[in-house]
Amino acid sequence: MSKLFIAGEVFHGAGSLDELKNINGKKAVIVTGGSSMRKSGTLDKAIAYLTEAGIETQIFEGVEEDPSSATCMKGAEMIQNFQPDWIIGLGGCSAIDAAKIMWVFYEYPDADFEAMIKPFTVPVLRNKAKFIAIPSTSGTGTETTGLAVITDREKGVKYPIVSYELTPDIAIIDGEICASMPAHVTANTGLDVLTHCVEAYVSNIENNIADALSKGGLELVFDNLKEVVENPNNIQARQNMHDASFMGGLAFNNAWLGIVHSLSHQVGALYGIPHGASNAIFLPNVIRFNTQATERYPDLAKVIGKETTEELAQAIETLRSEINNQSAIKEFGISREDWDKNLDYIANNALVDPCTGFNPRVPSLEELKAIYNACYEGVVYAEEAVVAG
Repeated sequence: MSKLFIAGEVFHGAGSLDELKNINGKKAVIVTGGSSMRKSGTLDKAIAYLTEAGIETQIFEGVEEDPSSATCMKGAEMIQNFQPDWIIGLGGCSAIDAAKIMWVFYEYPDADFEAMIKPFTVPVLRNKAKFIAIPSTSGTGTETTGLAVITDREKGVKYPIVSYELTPDIAIIDGEICASMPAHVTANTGLDVLTHCVEAYVSNIENNIADALSKGGLELVFDNLKEVVENPNNIQARQNMHDASFMGGLAFNNAWLGIVHSLSHQVGALYGIPHGASNAIFLPNVIRFNTQATERYPDLAKVIGKETTEELAQAIETLRSEINNQSAIKEFGISREDWDKNLDYIANNALVDPCTGFNPRVPSLEELKAIYNACYEGVVYAEEAVVAG
């Protein structure tokens, strides 16, 4: 028997933000990022709907990209003082992920962050508050996942905090909120969706529902991502990408991810490379690496009109190029000297990343280093590169 883990209630479609006016409660804290939600008017709309519902609201603004544990502690203190019965993550995945961890420390002020790094160790939530996720980017699917990625700035490490306790009670998937998203953010987050669909489909957890969602999400990405990058005000295409993001998130919430994310977490934490951009660099070569251990990639290739594993990898590279994304890690200005100096460190961290355990092929440290080096240069991964060291 399997259990499907999903947000408790899901509202999707253009204009679905207005569901906030139907929430029952007394107090809510909205956690958001910089200024984009305020400038777009979305934050004011959310406050107005909550006011209509009779809910008093406070705002925590300023969650940075790749949110830090320090920001989460600061937000938790503010929430503790206000004592809300709803916590709302509004904005990009960083705001929602940070809000999830603020929620944990609101309910458990003395919780041990280091202990929660071990998967499925978050204590039971919903003693004080429930959680609403309202994404403004079509990317991580955090609105329906038990995952929050938090960065320790001092160590230069990203920690995926994994627990089904973190799965939101309500998800609002409103494509209109994404209309103000810049082209480069649209591209990066869309490539993250693509990666979720591919990695969930080939993970070592078998799940028919996750498989169907992965295929459907992948098709939507290939049909809509280039369009929303080029024509950002196409609300139907925006909604399609937003739905794909949710589908990819729901798929990996039930099948989990692989070493694309393990590799990507490290370069994001150490070098600040946008998550979707690094995913799209690693994904084609990880497909090539994994092909010895799974025969599932051709299924995904057929979804986009291709046949083989290599054609799938090349189609991803083509889409990446069409939306003007980088094809090599070195394009982010990282010198070879700096890369070589940190290679052992990031490869070791990738090896023990929680996502590595769900990859269809078990990698060695040397194999991860070989994939890293191929992707640094932007060349095709080859098995013989491992032997060469």
